[in-house]
Amino acid sequence: DWPQVMSPADANPDRAPLPVACDLFLMQLVKRQGRDGERPMTGDKVFVHYTGKLLTGKKFDSSLDRKEPFTFNLGKGQVIKAWDIGVATMLKGEVCTILCKPEYAYGTSGSPPKIPPNCCLVFEMELLDFTGEELTEDGGIVRRIKVKGEGYNNPNDGATVHVFLEGRCGGRIFESRDVHFVVGESEDANVPLGVDRAMEKMQKGECCLLYLNSKYGFGKEGKPEYNIRPNSDLEYEVTLKDFVKAKESWEMDLNEKLEQSLVVKHKGTQFFKANRYHQAVIQYQRIVSWLEMECGVGKDQQQTIQHHLMVAQLNLALCYLRMREFSHVVDNCNKVIELDADNEKALFRRAEAQLQRNEFALAMSDFRRVLDVNPSNRAALGRIYICQQKIREHHEMDKKTYANMFQRFAEHDAKVSDNNLYIMIKNTSHTTVIH
Repeated sequence: DWPQVMSPADANPDRAPLPVACDLFLMQLVKRQGRDGERPMTGDKVFVHYTGKLLTGKKFDSSLDRKEPFTFNLGKGQVIKAWDIGVATMLKGEVCTILCKPEYAYGTSGSPPKIPPNCCLVFEMELLDFTGEELTEDGGIVRRIKVKGEGYNNPNDGATVHVFLEGRCGGRIFESRDVHFVVGESEDANVPLGVDRAMEKMQKGECCLLYLNSKYGFGKEGKPEYNIRPNSDLEYEVTLKDFVKAKESWEMDLNEKLEQSLVVKHKGTQFFKANRYHQAVIQYQRIVSWLEMECGVGKDQQQTIQHHLMVAQLNLALCYLRMREFSHVVDNCNKVIELDADNEKALFRRAEAQLQRNEFALAMSDFRRVLDVNPSNRAALGRIYICQQKIREHHEMDKKTYANMFQRFAEHDAKVSDNNLYIMIKNTSHTTVIH
């Protein structure tokens, strides 16, 4: 039932036919070959230009008209099925025509008013570029999925996972092994943080490539036993063979949460003492996720919950201070101060973060509040002196800046006045000559 479509070979008999992909609901005709190399993988962020037309030839949409490429994550159901299937076959720079039946487009509903129900569509697509899926805000972990996993279930923090790992550095394979580890505690099995953090995005049976910058690899220390130098980026091929999820918060009663909080706090402290701040954060955040919605029965239980929460949030603030993520420090300290307005550690750590962000007046206010709570806190007294000094320095810099600004204004005004005087004299002289 396919409509008749003229291929480039039909239009020009001397030209060799280009590859055509076809199934029951989709036909794809390559108009311009792409560059040799990889094709995009599931989850990749792809950049395309497209023009969509009805079979009548009427155009209903085009990214070219907007002069801006369209982007989406491949294979995630963000676009019609024809695109997810078709773009996955393309090389970078390739241009093709995709003809799809309604089942792979907008189905029986269409997309009124431009696309009628049960409508076959034609798209001309150009694959401009593609990149891996960023799993972290800082782009430090990038994933490319080679084989999609089963279902929609993912390991959670505390899950026990069975994976196959192959690690590369500079093209050299430095490890290849099967390993079991607990998510959030991967370093116990000599597995880098980036692999650990990717687990929560994977499904059973998935095979993916992970590109880790040094922060999520072996960091500043490197890994001498693998001959990995400090600050080295890594590439891992990871297959998630199986996993057993840890209990979710809703599956645990309050007593179990409180008992586990003590265990997790101890693990976090061990990571902190070893300067593994990211791993420590993972442990302390588990406590917060367990207890932040708990109310408890009776005053004693409520106080116990509040104590565990405040300790976890204070420890998170300290970790984030060491990691220089100052906005997170302020957020966690604020949560403690909501529960205890005069908490000395929370006020001090928030002030430290504000000082590092050059918010000197706010920092000085918090350090003074620390002294109100504990007049013998000499560190707070010293920080107040630093704040005062920094404020004076900034005032002096402002004075110089404004003085220079006013000087430039005065010089500009003087120059304008001189030019106006010259023009007036010149005009007067010219007028005299005419008369």
